Amino acid sequence: MAITVVIADDQDMVRTGFRMILESQDDIEVLADVVDGESALAAVETHDPDVLLLDIRMPRLDGLEVTRRLSARDGGRPRIVIVTTFDRDEYVHAALRGGASGFLLKDASPAMLVEAVRAAAVGDSLVSPAITVRLLRELTPAEPVRAARAPSEPLTQREQDVIRALARGATNAEIAASLYVSLSTVKTHLANVQAKLDARNRVEIAAWAWESGLAKRNP
Repeated sequence: MAITVVIADDQDMVRTGFRMILESQDDIEVLADVVDGESALAAVETHDPDVLLLDIRMPRLDGLEVTRRLSARDGGRPRIVIVTTFDRDEYVHAALRGGASGFLLKDASPAMLVEAVRAAAVGDSLVSPAITVRLLRELTPAEPVRAARAPSEPLTQREQDVIRALARGATNAEIAASLYVSLSTVKTHLANVQAKLDARNRVEIAAWAWESGLAKRNP
């Protein structure tokens, strides 16, 4: 079954380019592309896509508010991938905390766009680790320990190792290799961490790691 996508961006060339790239893939179907936040919400209601590619700055309703409203819905759909120019946009961190699943630069390669959609569709939505790490480093509060919530249960040492690697930009495979464990073990640790932190996704786990100071500490 194809991954269904809605694109929301006020730039015609961006929407057209994204649609052409995604529709060239056999496993991805673009259901609609829209020009503003209100239209994005309407398109999601109409089409119920797996993934929403969402610009931050749009007329009528910005991407931050769209993210907030959609993340409050039941069912976990759509997965939201924020599209940004990455110019220290103050909205990005709020969007991440509001439930966005990943980030994509507007000048990303076609392969990265496809990877972003596929990753988001299966919930493994940390698209470009380097982008997320840079965003979190720049936008984390000056006193992160005070800002971070406490986990519901203490994190084990191995869970902390996994979170630290994740927050620094490692993929699951890279974490498994560096810790000499299996990929399934990494996924189990992340699932446990997600429950303890009440996090929506990997990106929120990474955000917590930077806010809590864990990502900055050596093992």
